[in-house]
Amino acid sequence: MTTRPPMITGNTRGGTHVEGHRCTFGEDAPVTLETSTAEQPWPVRVVSQKIGSWIAKLGWVWIDGQVAQITRRPGTGTVFLTLRDPSADLSLTVTTNRDVLDLGAPNLGDGARVVVHARPEFYAARGTLSLRADEIRQVGLGELLARLEQLKKLLAAEGLFARERKRRLPVPPRRIGLITGRASAAERDVVTNARRRWPAVDFRIVNVAVQGPTAVPQLIDALAVLDKDESVDVIVLARGGGSVEDLLPFSDEALCRAVFACRTPVVSAVGHETDTPLVDYVADVRASTPTDAAKRLVPDLAEELQGLRQARYRLRRAFTGLLDREQHRLDGLRSRPVLARPSAMVDQRAADVQALADRATRCVRHRLDRAGSELDHTVARLRALSPAATLQRGYAIVQRADGAVVRAASDVTEGDPLRIRLADGELTAKVGAR
Repeated sequence: MTTRPPMITGNTRGGTHVEGHRCTFGEDAPVTLETSTAEQPWPVRVVSQKIGSWIAKLGWVWIDGQVAQITRRPGTGTVFLTLRDPSADLSLTVTTNRDVLDLGAPNLGDGARVVVHARPEFYAARGTLSLRADEIRQVGLGELLARLEQLKKLLAAEGLFARERKRRLPVPPRRIGLITGRASAAERDVVTNARRRWPAVDFRIVNVAVQGPTAVPQLIDALAVLDKDESVDVIVLARGGGSVEDLLPFSDEALCRAVFACRTPVVSAVGHETDTPLVDYVADVRASTPTDAAKRLVPDLAEELQGLRQARYRLRRAFTGLLDREQHRLDGLRSRPVLARPSAMVDQRAADVQALADRATRCVRHRLDRAGSELDHTVARLRALSPAATLQRGYAIVQRADGAVVRAASDVTEGDPLRIRLADGELTAKVGAR
């Protein structure tokens, strides 16, 4: 398993500690020259010797880098490699023998990832630093994927992939910052589809290298420029498809952390739908393709207009329905008798009073008629039972002087005066001899 190059850190005594190799300069340095002053400066050769002595103490180290350039000099067995750090604008020259290169990486090309076992050398005559390599190993695809998986776990553990920190995209954005290759198909897809959907969209395009040793620094610089632009509402990283090695810059740790640090929402549109570089997990929105990014960035004007028309139609229909219902309700209120003829209530009450009065009159008359009829019947019965009626039929009533009615001959004696009442008048008589 390869290791990263040792890190050099200074101490308070003027010494230097090398991780994996310990060496101390200053008090412990083998070069015991006096401190230089303006009156006694060091010659160039002394400074060169000191630098060479310090560098030589680093010893052999393993170095991980990306091949920026390979130079083979004709007629010699020496090969010069320029190694770059993908995350920084920094390079070193490595010299090695052709046999070492052919043994460890026979098909090495520009952009390849290598691990080199080398020792730093300082050429005093030219004042240059280089690395002398005795072993070169080209990093294979399997090892690359393993490193990416390890980096993915590290970034996920630090919270760079957390969903709660992802921001919503502005709809529609005032201005879109686009980072992509110059005159690339990805740029054309994003710009063309976005303007087809929303013609008023504005772009600020920054063209950078999207693969190779210079891709990561340029991508990070472009992100910083667009993130500082207050007019840019969203930033898009766009690139077409490619191999794992081609898309490797978009899985670089420095780029992922730069995307995480952006204040502006970032959309990752790298590769095809099956490609998932690490920047896809860090970005606020992951688009499967550059065309999909355009669809996510801006709405479709035709769809929005159609939706607006439908909304206006529904609003008009709802408003018209509301007006119709209220008009029907108002017409219903106006058609009610209390509003159509306000006197109808008084007329109705007058009619009710008149009906009650007529009913009372009828009841009184009926009762009077019934009482008169009963009275007539009673009078008729009285007349039928009255002695006058009996007298009318030829009968007479005989009374004594005290008014008692004589009902039998024994009720009177001879010579008693009698009063005889007839139907028409009265007679007086005396009882004679029997």
